[in-house]
Amino acid sequence: MSDFGRKDFSTKAKEELTPDATKSTQQKVKEAVTNKTDLLARGVQPDSNKSAGQEVFDKTQRASDREVHGSSGGSILDKAKGALGMNHK
Repeated sequence: MSDFGRKDFSTKAKEELTPDATKSTQQKVKEAVTNKTDLLARGVQPDSNKSAGQEVFDKTQRASDREVHGSSGGSILDKAKGALGMNHK
């Protein structure tokens, strides 16, 4: 089960397992939009405010994203705070 406003784990798995060649253009566009929305929600909501399952799933996804895209890590919110000089560690 996923947190409110997030893409359900089973839906995400089904989308990943279904070959793109069998999807309609409408399905591909819908998946792209919902994936971006979920990605944004993942970055904005702090891990401390997530359910245990959502937190683990998001950490796994972030690690995968860093591996694939070479990101420096940190949430979107953390990066925005850093850019504005609001990180006080």
